Amino acid sequence: MAKVSESIPETLQPEVDAAINWFNAQSSDEFTVTGIVDAEESLASTDERELRLVLCGGDMCQQKKFNVVRSGDSFTVSFADEPPIANGTQAELDPPPGARQSWLDDAINKHKFVVLVFYRGFW
Repeated sequence: MAKVSESIPETLQPEVDAAINWFNAQSSDEFTVTGIVDAEESLASTDERELRLVLCGGDMCQQKKFNVVRSGDSFTVSFADEPPIANGTQAELDPPPGARQSWLDDAINKHKFVVLVFYRGFW
């Protein structure tokens, strides 16, 4: 079972910053890191780190896997290869609490009413 943490270990912060900056440079939306998956596994490697980050921006949250390699004072970032998912669905992983705190306020300001549907399952 994946362990999601909202706090980024201080040792990983430079790599996480490099990964989100690289991702945002390629995206039309601005994303922030709201969690890290299995941080202990990322801390175990030193030369090349594989980071599984929970990113939220706009109206969505998603999990992305990055390879981050230190190159002198900077980092080289790329997407990590994802093995095919056996049953065709993404692994179950809840977004961390607070990732979308302002979403409801923003939605209410845009519309006359908002319908909330609660579902516990895949995201």
